[in-house]
Amino acid sequence: MQYKQIIDQSITYIKDHINEQLTAEKIANHVGYSTFHFCRIFSLVKGVPVMEYVRKYRLSTARIELSDNQKILDVALQYGFESASGFSKSFRQEFGYTPTSYKIRMADSDNTLVKNIRDVLDSPKFVDKEPFRVAGYGLHANIADNYSHQIAAYWDSSNESNLEEKLYEQLKPPKHGEVGLWLPYQNEGNAIYLFGVIVDDFSLTTSDMIVAEIPSATYAVFTTPPINNLSTATTYDKDPLSIAVKETWRYIFSEWFDQSSYELDEDRLAYEYYDERCHASENSIMEIYIPIKKS
Repeated sequence: MQYKQIIDQSITYIKDHINEQLTAEKIANHVGYSTFHFCRIFSLVKGVPVMEYVRKYRLSTARIELSDNQKILDVALQYGFESASGFSKSFRQEFGYTPTSYKIRMADSDNTLVKNIRDVLDSPKFVDKEPFRVAGYGLHANIADNYSHQIAAYWDSSNESNLEEKLYEQLKPPKHGEVGLWLPYQNEGNAIYLFGVIVDDFSLTTSDMIVAEIPSATYAVFTTPPINNLSTATTYDKDPLSIAVKETWRYIFSEWFDQSSYELDEDRLAYEYYDERCHASENSIMEIYIPIKKS
Protein backbone atom coordinates (compact mmCIF):
# COMPACT_ATOMS: atom_id res chain seq x y z
CA MET A 1 0.00 0.00 0.00
CA GLN A 2 1.44 3.35 -1.09
CA TYR A 3 0.81 5.28 2.11
CA LYS A 4 3.39 7.88 1.17
CA GLN A 5 1.47 8.50 -2.05
CA ILE A 6 -1.73 9.05 -0.06
CA ILE A 7 0.03 11.54 2.18
CA ASP A 8 1.50 13.29 -0.87
CA GLN A 9 -2.02 13.62 -2.28
CA SER A 10 -3.27 15.11 0.98
CA ILE A 11 -0.39 17.59 1.03
CA THR A 12 -1.18 18.68 -2.51
CA TYR A 13 -4.77 19.26 -1.41
CA ILE A 14 -3.59 21.25 1.61
CA LYS A 15 -1.36 23.44 -0.53
CA ASP A 16 -4.07 24.02 -3.13
CA HIS A 17 -6.56 25.06 -0.45
CA ILE A 18 -4.27 26.69 2.09
CA ASN A 19 -6.26 29.96 2.04
CA GLU A 20 -9.50 28.13 2.80
CA GLN A 21 -10.87 26.70 6.04
CA LEU A 22 -9.29 23.26 6.37
CA THR A 23 -10.18 20.49 8.80
CA ALA A 24 -8.70 17.06 9.34
CA GLU A 25 -12.02 15.49 8.32
CA LYS A 26 -12.15 17.43 5.06
CA ILE A 27 -8.58 16.43 4.15
CA ALA A 28 -9.20 12.78 5.09
CA ASN A 29 -12.36 12.68 2.98
CA HIS A 30 -10.41 13.97 -0.01
CA VAL A 31 -8.06 10.98 0.07
CA GLY A 32 -10.81 8.49 0.97
CA TYR A 33 -9.77 7.65 4.52
CA SER A 34 -11.44 7.77 7.90
CA THR A 35 -10.32 10.75 9.95
CA PHE A 36 -8.77 8.53 12.63
CA HIS A 37 -6.65 6.37 10.30
CA PHE A 38 -5.65 9.28 8.09
CA CYS A 39 -4.52 11.42 11.04
CA ARG A 40 -2.55 8.53 12.53
CA ILE A 41 -0.78 7.68 9.25
CA PHE A 42 -0.11 11.33 8.43
CA SER A 43 1.56 11.98 11.77
CA LEU A 44 3.71 8.84 11.45
CA VAL A 45 4.86 9.63 7.91
CA LYS A 46 5.38 13.37 8.30
CA GLY A 47 6.38 13.47 11.96
CA VAL A 48 3.73 16.07 12.87
CA PRO A 49 -0.07 15.92 13.20
CA VAL A 50 -2.01 17.02 10.12
CA MET A 51 -3.39 20.28 11.53
CA GLU A 52 0.02 21.15 12.92
CA TYR A 53 1.35 20.62 9.38
CA VAL A 54 -1.36 22.94 8.02
CA ARG A 55 -0.43 25.58 10.57
CA LYS A 56 3.27 25.28 9.79
CA TYR A 57 2.67 25.40 6.04
CA ARG A 58 0.46 28.48 6.39
CA LEU A 59 3.18 30.25 8.35
CA SER A 60 5.92 29.21 5.92
CA THR A 61 3.86 30.37 2.94
CA ALA A 62 2.96 33.58 4.73
CA ARG A 63 6.64 34.24 5.29
CA ILE A 64 7.17 34.12 1.53
CA GLU A 65 4.34 36.62 1.07
CA LEU A 66 6.05 38.95 3.51
CA SER A 67 9.10 39.02 1.26
CA ASP A 68 6.96 40.89 -1.29
CA ASN A 69 6.64 43.76 1.20
CA GLN A 70 2.98 43.07 1.95
CA LYS A 71 1.57 44.42 5.18
CA ILE A 72 1.65 42.01 8.10
CA LEU A 73 -2.10 42.44 8.69
CA ASP A 74 -2.93 41.69 5.05
CA VAL A 75 -0.87 38.50 5.11
CA ALA A 76 -2.33 37.48 8.46
CA LEU A 77 -5.91 37.81 7.19
CA GLN A 78 -5.05 36.06 3.92
CA TYR A 79 -3.87 32.98 5.82
CA GLY A 80 -6.69 32.73 8.30
CA PHE A 81 -5.35 34.67 11.28
CA GLU A 82 -7.77 37.06 12.95
CA SER A 83 -5.25 39.75 13.81
CA ALA A 84 -1.71 40.90 13.15
CA SER A 85 -0.79 40.31 16.79
CA GLY A 86 -2.06 36.72 16.71
CA PHE A 87 -0.15 36.10 13.49
CA SER A 88 3.03 37.63 14.93
CA LYS A 89 2.77 35.48 18.04
CA SER A 90 2.36 32.28 16.01
CA PHE A 91 5.11 33.38 13.63
CA ARG A 92 7.54 33.97 16.47
CA GLN A 93 6.62 30.66 18.13
CA GLU A 94 7.24 28.83 14.86
CA PHE A 95 10.42 30.52 13.64
CA GLY A 96 11.86 32.09 16.78
CA TYR A 97 11.67 35.63 15.43
CA THR A 98 9.02 38.20 14.49
CA PRO A 99 7.58 38.77 10.99
CA THR A 100 9.62 41.98 10.72
CA SER A 101 12.81 39.93 10.78
CA TYR A 102 11.51 37.23 8.41
CA LYS A 103 14.74 37.02 6.41
CA ILE A 104 16.41 35.10 9.22
CA ARG A 105 16.47 31.51 8.16
CA MET A 106 15.34 28.61 10.29
CA ALA A 107 18.15 26.32 11.36
CA ASP A 108 17.83 22.97 9.64
CA SER A 109 17.59 19.96 11.90
CA ASP A 110 20.14 17.20 11.45
CA ASN A 111 18.94 14.04 13.13
CA THR A 112 21.44 11.29 12.34
CA LEU A 113 19.03 8.62 13.53
CA VAL A 114 16.38 9.78 11.08
CA LYS A 115 18.83 9.53 8.20
CA ASN A 116 20.25 6.15 9.15
CA ILE A 117 17.40 4.23 10.76
CA ARG A 118 16.71 2.22 7.61
CA ASP A 119 20.30 1.01 7.78
CA VAL A 120 20.16 -0.15 11.40
CA LEU A 121 16.67 -1.66 11.56
CA ASP A 122 16.39 -5.42 11.22
CA SER A 123 13.69 -6.86 8.97
CA PRO A 124 10.42 -7.42 10.81
CA LYS A 125 9.34 -10.81 12.02
CA PHE A 126 5.81 -12.01 11.28
CA VAL A 127 3.61 -13.48 13.98
CA ASP A 128 -0.01 -14.54 14.39
CA LYS A 129 -1.50 -13.60 17.73
CA GLU A 130 -4.70 -14.74 19.37
CA PRO A 131 -7.06 -12.17 20.93
CA PHE A 132 -5.91 -10.64 24.21
CA ARG A 133 -7.01 -8.02 26.73
CA VAL A 134 -5.31 -4.82 27.89
CA ALA A 135 -6.18 -2.71 30.92
CA GLY A 136 -4.56 0.48 32.12
CA TYR A 137 -4.76 4.25 32.08
CA GLY A 138 -5.47 6.56 29.18
CA LEU A 139 -5.16 10.06 27.86
CA HIS A 140 -7.80 11.61 25.61
CA ALA A 141 -6.26 13.53 22.72
CA ASN A 142 -7.00 14.70 19.20
CA ILE A 143 -4.48 13.17 16.84
CA ALA A 144 -5.18 15.85 14.24
CA ASP A 145 -3.53 18.36 16.57
CA ASN A 146 -0.18 18.49 18.33
CA TYR A 147 -0.82 15.52 20.60
CA SER A 148 2.84 14.49 20.94
CA HIS A 149 3.41 17.24 23.51
CA GLN A 150 0.34 16.01 25.40
CA ILE A 151 1.76 12.48 25.54
CA ALA A 152 5.13 13.75 26.75
CA ALA A 153 3.41 15.81 29.43
CA TYR A 154 1.27 12.82 30.37
CA TRP A 155 4.30 10.61 30.93
CA ASP A 156 6.10 13.33 32.90
CA SER A 157 3.15 14.19 35.13
CA SER A 158 2.12 10.61 35.80
CA ASN A 159 5.67 9.55 36.70
CA GLU A 160 6.31 6.49 34.55
CA SER A 161 7.78 4.30 37.29
CA ASN A 162 4.88 4.99 39.65
CA LEU A 163 2.38 4.32 36.88
CA GLU A 164 3.95 0.95 36.16
CA GLU A 165 4.03 0.04 39.83
CA LYS A 166 0.36 0.95 40.16
CA LEU A 167 -0.56 -1.19 37.15
CA TYR A 168 1.28 -4.27 38.38
CA GLU A 169 0.13 -3.89 41.95
CA GLN A 170 -3.53 -3.45 41.01
CA LEU A 171 -3.91 -5.77 38.00
CA LYS A 172 -1.35 -8.51 38.79
CA PRO A 173 -0.72 -9.39 35.13
CA PRO A 174 0.59 -12.89 34.39
CA LYS A 175 3.61 -11.54 32.50
CA HIS A 176 5.82 -8.46 32.63
CA GLY A 177 5.37 -6.05 29.72
CA GLU A 178 3.46 -2.85 28.98
CA VAL A 179 1.36 -2.05 25.95
CA GLY A 180 0.88 1.40 24.43
CA LEU A 181 -1.77 1.88 21.77
CA TRP A 182 -4.18 4.38 20.25
CA LEU A 183 -7.91 3.63 20.42
CA PRO A 184 -10.42 5.45 18.19
CA TYR A 185 -12.84 7.56 20.20
CA GLN A 186 -15.94 9.17 18.71
CA ASN A 187 -14.88 11.00 15.54
CA GLU A 188 -13.00 14.01 14.16
CA GLY A 189 -9.68 12.36 14.99
CA ASN A 190 -10.37 11.95 18.69
CA ALA A 191 -8.53 9.07 20.29
CA ILE A 192 -7.33 7.62 23.56
CA TYR A 193 -3.71 6.74 24.19
CA LEU A 194 -3.87 3.66 26.41
CA PHE A 195 -0.88 2.59 28.49
CA GLY A 196 -1.54 -0.72 30.18
CA VAL A 197 -0.69 -4.37 30.72
CA ILE A 198 -2.00 -7.60 29.27
CA VAL A 199 -4.49 -9.27 31.60
CA ASP A 200 -6.50 -12.50 31.64
CA ASP A 201 -9.72 -10.63 32.42
CA PHE A 202 -10.94 -7.26 33.66
CA SER A 203 -12.01 -8.38 37.14
CA LEU A 204 -9.30 -6.35 38.92
CA THR A 205 -9.79 -3.09 37.03
CA THR A 206 -11.00 0.08 38.75
CA SER A 207 -13.41 2.75 37.50
CA ASP A 208 -10.58 5.10 36.47
CA MET A 209 -9.03 2.52 34.14
CA ILE A 210 -9.55 1.93 30.43
CA VAL A 211 -9.83 -1.54 28.93
CA ALA A 212 -9.50 -2.88 25.38
CA GLU A 213 -10.16 -6.17 23.63
CA ILE A 214 -7.43 -6.72 21.03
CA PRO A 215 -8.63 -9.05 18.24
CA SER A 216 -6.53 -11.77 16.66
CA ALA A 217 -4.26 -10.55 13.88
CA THR A 218 -1.18 -11.17 11.80
CA TYR A 219 1.54 -8.71 12.76
CA ALA A 220 4.79 -7.43 11.32
CA VAL A 221 6.90 -6.90 14.44
CA PHE A 222 9.62 -4.26 14.28
CA THR A 223 12.33 -4.03 16.94
CA THR A 224 13.83 -0.59 17.42
CA PRO A 225 17.62 -0.25 17.07
CA PRO A 226 19.57 -0.54 20.37
CA ILE A 227 19.75 2.80 22.16
CA ASN A 228 21.79 3.94 25.16
CA ASN A 229 19.26 5.58 27.48
CA LEU A 230 20.99 5.16 30.82
CA SER A 231 20.85 8.87 31.58
CA THR A 232 17.52 9.81 29.94
CA ALA A 233 15.12 6.94 30.63
CA THR A 234 12.89 9.07 32.86
CA THR A 235 12.35 11.89 30.34
CA TYR A 236 9.95 10.57 27.71
CA ASP A 237 10.14 13.50 25.30
CA LYS A 238 13.98 13.69 25.38
CA ASP A 239 14.76 10.00 25.70
CA PRO A 240 16.65 8.69 22.62
CA LEU A 241 14.53 5.53 22.87
CA SER A 242 11.46 7.70 22.35
CA ILE A 243 13.10 9.18 19.25
CA ALA A 244 13.92 5.69 17.97
CA VAL A 245 10.29 4.64 18.49
CA LYS A 246 8.94 7.65 16.57
CA GLU A 247 11.39 7.23 13.72
CA THR A 248 10.68 3.51 13.45
CA TRP A 249 6.97 4.30 13.13
CA ARG A 250 7.78 6.87 10.46
CA TYR A 251 9.99 4.44 8.54
CA ILE A 252 7.25 1.79 8.56
CA PHE A 253 4.70 4.06 6.93
CA SER A 254 6.94 6.17 4.71
CA GLU A 255 9.15 3.37 3.34
CA TRP A 256 8.47 -0.18 4.49
CA PHE A 257 4.85 -0.45 3.35
CA ASP A 258 5.77 1.02 -0.03
CA GLN A 259 8.37 -1.69 -0.55
CA SER A 260 6.37 -4.61 0.85
CA SER A 261 3.42 -6.64 -0.41
CA TYR A 262 1.37 -5.75 2.68
CA GLU A 263 -0.99 -3.05 3.79
CA LEU A 264 -2.22 -1.97 7.19
CA ASP A 265 -5.14 -4.06 8.48
CA GLU A 266 -7.29 -1.17 9.64
CA ASP A 267 -9.77 -3.48 11.36
CA ARG A 268 -7.05 -4.39 13.86
CA LEU A 269 -4.96 -2.35 16.30
CA ALA A 270 -1.26 -1.52 16.12
CA TYR A 271 0.55 -1.27 19.42
CA GLU A 272 3.88 -0.73 21.13
CA TYR A 273 5.27 -3.33 23.51
CA TYR A 274 7.69 -2.47 26.32
CA ASP A 275 9.30 -5.07 28.58
CA GLU A 276 12.50 -5.36 30.61
CA ARG A 277 14.55 -4.79 27.43
CA CYS A 278 13.49 -1.13 27.30
CA HIS A 279 14.64 -0.28 30.81
CA ALA A 280 17.62 2.01 31.24
CA SER A 281 20.58 0.29 29.61
CA GLU A 282 23.22 0.71 26.93
CA ASN A 283 21.14 -1.37 24.50
CA SER A 284 17.54 -0.44 25.17
CA ILE A 285 14.94 -1.71 22.65
CA MET A 286 11.18 -2.19 22.31
CA GLU A 287 8.80 -3.67 19.73
CA ILE A 288 6.13 -2.22 17.45
CA TYR A 289 3.34 -4.57 16.33
CA ILE A 290 1.75 -3.61 13.00
CA PRO A 291 -1.39 -5.55 11.94
CA ILE A 292 -1.04 -6.43 8.27
CA LYS A 293 -2.82 -8.10 5.38
CA LYS A 294 -1.79 -8.82 1.79
CA SER A 295 -2.23 -5.92 -0.61
